[in-house]
Amino acid sequence: MSAEMPVTVQALVEQMADRLEAAGLSYADGFGQGTTNAFDEAAWLVLWQLGLPLDDLDSVANQPVAQAERAQVAMLLEARISTRKPAAYLTNEAWLMGVPFYVDERVIIPRSLIAELLVDVSIDPWLNEETRRVLDLCTGNGSLAVLAAMTYPDVNVDAADISPDALAVARINVERHQLAGRISLIESDGLAACHGLTNGGYDLILCNPPYVNAASMAALPAEFRAEPALALAGNSLGGSDGMDFIRGLFLNVAAQMNENAVLVLEIGHERANFERAFPHLAPLWFETSAGADQVMLLTREQLA
Repeated sequence: MSAEMPVTVQALVEQMADRLEAAGLSYADGFGQGTTNAFDEAAWLVLWQLGLPLDDLDSVANQPVAQAERAQVAMLLEARISTRKPAAYLTNEAWLMGVPFYVDERVIIPRSLIAELLVDVSIDPWLNEETRRVLDLCTGNGSLAVLAAMTYPDVNVDAADISPDALAVARINVERHQLAGRISLIESDGLAACHGLTNGGYDLILCNPPYVNAASMAALPAEFRAEPALALAGNSLGGSDGMDFIRGLFLNVAAQMNENAVLVLEIGHERANFERAFPHLAPLWFETSAGADQVMLLTREQLA
């Protein structure tokens, strides 16, 4: 009897991709939870389960995988299919701009386009050498606060969120990246408990708020319903146009900003609703990997 041919990492990824494809799972749908297709998701899960580098399938493609390891991979893939939980919740890890973050069901999976703007210095022309105080409002797992602190080593960051559970996860990431000395976590309903007003104002406010409107919330696939509704749509479950949180924000945000400060705000696919709600505003729209109508910049002068 001939010996069984070894199953390589590449072959295992292809097998698992076929299983995911057949299961009809959701990946992108405009929200992006880490991967956009079955093959990439299979590669992520296989490599993670085997303890191999997540970004270099080619270097391990021909490595054989033992039967016991294949069984563990199969169990992980079965959990993905049967629960419809996003892969990041199964691995407790998500990556944003090459930086790893801890995640679990207490927080939305980090995917903010603002991260791109921090890393590619698109925001820098509106900052200066006196930029010291940054607010990351609706911080979730703290990923934007961490990236801001990494990008600008001279700043201190307030990371605020209404959810104590989210802040507990954010604390894990702040400590993981050894930034507890520069990032302060604040439990706050919007701006209510933030300290810009009493400390001379923030120089930069980053905000990826809940903005999914009610109709979109009702149509989300299971993968996205696994995320906290509070993070997607806010207390009002989005309202009819997804702008409820932003309306409240605009009432008070100028008072938290210094004279030259800017707000960088992400609104997803809600530009039409934003422009109907705030026709008097003319924001600067940033070009991102998702296009030029999802992240904007507003000055304090505009907001006042």
